[in-house]
Amino acid sequence: MKRAITRLFSKISSSDTSTTMSPGRFFVNSMSDLAQGELVKPLTEAVVKPTLNEMVNKITTKYKATLRNAEDGLYLGTAGIAYMFYHLSKIDALKEHREIYLQQAVDYIKPALELCLKKHVQKSDLPSFLLGNAGIYAIAAAIFNTQLDFSESTKNLNLYIEAGKICKNIEFLSCGSDELFVGRAGYLCGALWLQRELGHNFNQDDLYELCRVTVESGRNYAQRYNFPTPLMYSYYNVEYLGAGHGLASILFYVISVPGYIEANPKDARDIRASIDYLLSLQDSEGNFPTAMDEINSAHNELVHWCHGAGGTAYLFAKAYQIWNDQKYLDGIKRSADLIWKKGLLKKGPGLCHGIAGNGYVFLLLYRLTHDLKYLHRANCFFHFMYNDEFQKKARTPDNPYSLYEGLAGTACYVGDLLNPEKSEFPFCDIFS
Repeated sequence: MKRAITRLFSKISSSDTSTTMSPGRFFVNSMSDLAQGELVKPLTEAVVKPTLNEMVNKITTKYKATLRNAEDGLYLGTAGIAYMFYHLSKIDALKEHREIYLQQAVDYIKPALELCLKKHVQKSDLPSFLLGNAGIYAIAAAIFNTQLDFSESTKNLNLYIEAGKICKNIEFLSCGSDELFVGRAGYLCGALWLQRELGHNFNQDDLYELCRVTVESGRNYAQRYNFPTPLMYSYYNVEYLGAGHGLASILFYVISVPGYIEANPKDARDIRASIDYLLSLQDSEGNFPTAMDEINSAHNELVHWCHGAGGTAYLFAKAYQIWNDQKYLDGIKRSADLIWKKGLLKKGPGLCHGIAGNGYVFLLLYRLTHDLKYLHRANCFFHFMYNDEFQKKARTPDNPYSLYEGLAGTACYVGDLLNPEKSEFPFCDIFS
């Protein structure tokens, strides 16, 4: 295992990406699934902790907390590394590293905050959660709160709250105002996360207004272009369906706002009908089209968090919690079976379009169902990232240390395997 880990880190730090690839987007899964009555072989701390330590050391050695590395927010920049350290600091099995992790979180959030001050952005870009300022403010508020620096925490929280006023405008962004990376869904995502992490209750009327505007926006777009669903959205003129930019994440964060569904029955009907429409698009293998213009495609090839089965699972999990309808859970299980078959992605180990992002679906289902099969599968995805086939043939991500494409997100997944009962894909918790 140690040698395999070293090869993974050596590969990621190498600029040579000329490795000959075998056909297809994924590695064939030859691992055995859990047989009925078979016990799960647990991942021990003796295996996981050295792996995680190597990973974290590689990130801090190769990706310094500098202004140059702070670009592109949580998704690719130092703010994402800061989040990783914050995430790891909350895992009980890693408590001996907590203070070090939190200090490193401070070190990595500081250049991101400095960039916010130095770099001029359009007012309409301020609420951007994954790619811009708002996400940086949110992570900073949480990190400084752990350091008992309540003045700095409150300052960043207030900056986050102020940014929310901008996205009450139904069309505050010309590219599409509702999606996760830069739009209203992302802002709601961060607000819900901050409520949990800080115990700060955002003004309910403000959150409800953002939900209402999001539903109105989707209703207007669906009616304007005569879509067969009550709500639809576009980002750069593409009607995406997955979690990255599309319907799945937008609806997920609206229905995650406490009380909104119950207080707004008309919106609830349209939201649920739109969720049911998305579920109806699931193909026989368990996957989903990337966008509306691919509905009639013979093959839905992208089995990712951002596009496909890996990201839609969270929407259906939340819908299952709210409406207790078995079809939503069945849809996730079909997706999980597909991910077990085709989710060992050649793109790398990351969250957005990598193995860790797909592995989180198994942890989600384990928490939902307590079925040990899904814990076994999550552990298997961990092991696969360190076998010879992956070491030799996986691609190097464009941003190999980042939260969503690289090792920082993988570290979150590996850390969560130490306590799967509390595991969560970053910012996608359905249990709080």
